Amino acid sequence: MNYSCLHTHTVFCDGKDDIETCCRRAWEKGLVSIGFSAHAPVTKKTGFKSDWHLGDDRLEEYLEAVRAARSRWEGKLPVYLGLEADYIEGLAGPVDADYPSLGLDYLIGSVHYLIPPNGAAPFTVDGPPEELEQGLREGFGGDGEALTQAYWDAVTAMIRAGGFDILGHVDLVKKNNRDGRLFNPAERAFLRRAEEAAQAAARAGIAVEVNTGGLNRKKTAETYPSASILRFFRENRVPAIITADAHRAEDLDGHYTDARETLLASGYTETVFFEGRKEGAAIWKTEEIR
Repeated sequence: MNYSCLHTHTVFCDGKDDIETCCRRAWEKGLVSIGFSAHAPVTKKTGFKSDWHLGDDRLEEYLEAVRAARSRWEGKLPVYLGLEADYIEGLAGPVDADYPSLGLDYLIGSVHYLIPPNGAAPFTVDGPPEELEQGLREGFGGDGEALTQAYWDAVTAMIRAGGFDILGHVDLVKKNNRDGRLFNPAERAFLRRAEEAAQAAARAGIAVEVNTGGLNRKKTAETYPSASILRFFRENRVPAIITADAHRAEDLDGHYTDARETLLASGYTETVFFEGRKEGAAIWKTEEIR
């Protein structure tokens, strides 16, 4: 079975290796392609300070670096240019008008931030556990179900707004919820919202990633999403793509066997590979899982 990785972070944001190192390791591992997806800049749009996003002042440098790698690896390894765009309610999202002018091959749409409805400070659901706990306490009065409902509200709103090709780590909110200490991801209310997101993704014509980043960094015991949630996407015929959310070159195919098994357990019999754009739409190649 062939593999690729379109969800790759480098030293331009919070990754550990540079673009050339990642390309070389992808080629050595036999990947059919690699795509770079730096966390898109957010400071100018939101005022948020971040040490894990691409800086606004380095955006052009990043774009040129990936394009240069594409030229260097032409004929050996397809190299794609992307960004991981954050949806932050009322402030930023993949549909923002600046993205089409950048000449990107694709966009990953992701939710990391929540903005509590009571006016408390915004926070990330996948940052340090204490950040999530503080956000839960101050923004949602310690109510884990209210937090997850707000998370799914953001995911579904992002999908409906559009502007992206791949739905990123759709159940990321579980990252700091080891042993269900903050909320129960098996509860019907949680699963119902995940099913709604899958239905919205089907209408939007996007792909969902089976993301092994939590496994690679030993933060989760399963992929994003879990098999129970991925099943909703299969039932709604949403194409699935395997990604590593790699922050190190060595992880470019990390835990891909687990991703394959999750796909099969969810009822998928095929996966897709990105092959560029035509008339503004992503081109996907389908391959049987074997």
